[in-house]
Amino acid sequence: EARVAKAEGAPLGIEVDSAVFDRVRTCDNHCEFCFIHQLPKGMRRSLYLKDDDYRLSFLYGNFTTLTRFTEADLERVVTERLSPLHVSIHATEGTLRSQMLKNRRGAMSLRWLRALLDHGIEVRAQIVVCPGVNDGTHLDDTLAGLLDRFPELATIAVVPLGVSRFNPETSMREHTVTEARAVVDTVSAWQEAYRSVFGRRVVHLADEYYLRANLPFPPIEHYEGCEMHEDGVGMARTFESEFLGISSGATGPRRGFFVSVDTGEGLPPNPAAYTGLRTTTRVELRAPSATADRTAVLTGHLGAEVIRPLIDDLGRDDIRVIEVENRFFGGNTGVTGLMTFDDVARTLADEPEGDRFLLPDVCLSDDGRFLDGGRSVDLPRNVEIVPTDGRSLRRALQGHR
Repeated sequence: EARVAKAEGAPLGIEVDSAVFDRVRTCDNHCEFCFIHQLPKGMRRSLYLKDDDYRLSFLYGNFTTLTRFTEADLERVVTERLSPLHVSIHATEGTLRSQMLKNRRGAMSLRWLRALLDHGIEVRAQIVVCPGVNDGTHLDDTLAGLLDRFPELATIAVVPLGVSRFNPETSMREHTVTEARAVVDTVSAWQEAYRSVFGRRVVHLADEYYLRANLPFPPIEHYEGCEMHEDGVGMARTFESEFLGISSGATGPRRGFFVSVDTGEGLPPNPAAYTGLRTTTRVELRAPSATADRTAVLTGHLGAEVIRPLIDDLGRDDIRVIEVENRFFGGNTGVTGLMTFDDVARTLADEPEGDRFLLPDVCLSDDGRFLDGGRSVDLPRNVEIVPTDGRSLRRALQGHR
């Protein structure tokens, strides 16, 4: 405790260099599906930090399992009204949840969820679905359990696990098309059940499920405000709405996957969902090329699935989408936020020098670095950094006709 004398209305004159200056509460779970465990060796040390900190859950939307939550934490959350919080559920069956977290406290920690809701704290929940582990009847049981025991939940996101080529767990794999469709069917049925009780769907699927199942996205109204946008829920329809000018604002994804672990850089990650989202950037935007005849939009596999139809509908043969294959992470890693320098550089090396290339800021840190440490200024072709939202992309394309 310190006493500071200052004039009334004058700034305190003290700055903190981190939102959590008494050390981040690290995660002691050992989830097989955790993407941090699937990183290659030799990257920046800060990228390997796993947190399970309710303060970061409140500040930045990180998900906590509550396995390290205490009575003192509850008192602080309630007293200071730290709301909303974001909680990873995965399963409501105690034994299964404990097995998934590889932490015996996982079987009991949802009692804190009940306590939070009893005190009026808004909670947004997440279920990471692992094929053959917590899907099928287990997913049914989880959604039924949430409806029965935690009906006050604000919203529930159902997201697929991410699998990189460095994944050490052989039991963790991506969904097949059939499995993805089964999850869509299960969640769709429960959406109707929740709506019959609350008048709203409450539970929503990540966009990737519709892509994996080869099914169309629901209309944007289906997502009821897109409260779990950062979790990849409703992002495609939001981007589409912004691009077409239907939405008046630019929501944009929250930029970056690993950003919070670097002091002062953006928002923290959500490793389980690996959505690759981050906030505003300080990377300098380069001026459009006045001489380029063609424009190319660089994006990951999942982004290409959304952007390509929008570009095709423009009917302009001077604009194309370049899908960057993610060889660095491999597996089912297809989000644009996880594009790396090596992959983008390899892709651009075969492209003509005279074209204009648009690179979304979602794959860069605030100082212009990719996850593998390379900088955008060192790419083999000049790129323009564009904010990752539909309105910004449309403006970038309209500015070059």
